Amino acid sequence: MLINCIAYQNGRKLADLPIAEIADYLQRPDCFVWVALKDASPEEMAQMKAAFGLHELAVEDANHGHQRPKVEEYGEEVFAVMHLVEEREGKLLVGEVHTFVGRNYILSVRNHNDQNFLGVRARCEREPKMLAKGSGYVFYALMDAVVDRYFPLIEKLETELEAMEERIFTKGAARSNIRRLYRLKRKITVLKHAVTPLMEAAGKLHSGRVPEVCANSRHYFRDVFDHLTRINASLDSIRDTIGTAIQVNLSMVTIDQTEVSKRLAAWAGIFAVATALAGIWGMNFTHMPELQWTYGYPAALAVIFIASAILYWQFKRARWL
Repeated sequence: MLINCIAYQNGRKLADLPIAEIADYLQRPDCFVWVALKDASPEEMAQMKAAFGLHELAVEDANHGHQRPKVEEYGEEVFAVMHLVEEREGKLLVGEVHTFVGRNYILSVRNHNDQNFLGVRARCEREPKMLAKGSGYVFYALMDAVVDRYFPLIEKLETELEAMEERIFTKGAARSNIRRLYRLKRKITVLKHAVTPLMEAAGKLHSGRVPEVCANSRHYFRDVFDHLTRINASLDSIRDTIGTAIQVNLSMVTIDQTEVSKRLAAWAGIFAVATALAGIWGMNFTHMPELQWTYGYPAALAVIFIASAILYWQFKRARWL
């Protein structure tokens, strides 16, 4: 679906275009065309390929989807894949934006995601001096918008982790804590898959041999790289904290099990003494003095009770009960 197709010259909007007129505006000096598509069909991508002369391998990647974040060069054309991550009903859903950048055009294709880039276009149009830098600056603005949308997710994950850390020492919450920690760990993994490859790709746009189309905006791409570095460090920190929290939670489970085992062992010891005494007086030998004693039964019960009471007091003192 075509979202918009607009021509710009010297940082100013010229006109909204039908696809058929793209070729005419591409021939104008200091002019570039910005096209945005959503969930583009193969037929629409074929139209874009014909209009801009896109490389067939880049178009094939855009049609197939499910690509790793990356930046690739095809001659003077730059093809980039970025992941769009949003949270719905406690789950992180991943979409993609494929960006084709040339000297006088930029094409963005958004797939499987409802987050739009209308704010990016409005921001660029408010800054005609920056927009005059051409398609490279628009590429930076799109990448910056994608990266900025990771920060709220990081903050939400940190808040969720802090809440779970407070629950770790809650009695009886160990099993639910483990489930929540592993769900959080899966979310971190999803974000890592979006951030780490993109950070590596963004490094190519500000250092070393920078693609010509991005040369005028290399300092801005360095800012995006810095943001990605911060996000990646935050994700590593959260993941390490989750690992520690899981270990602490498992230790709490072990401690609880040890406490239960100690109580069971203490009661087993008490009943073992009572059972041993009852077994001695239950052997029924003929010549047992206690069998003919009038007070033998209450005395035996008294001995069993006293022995059990002494053991109970000892276990209680040792905090086994």
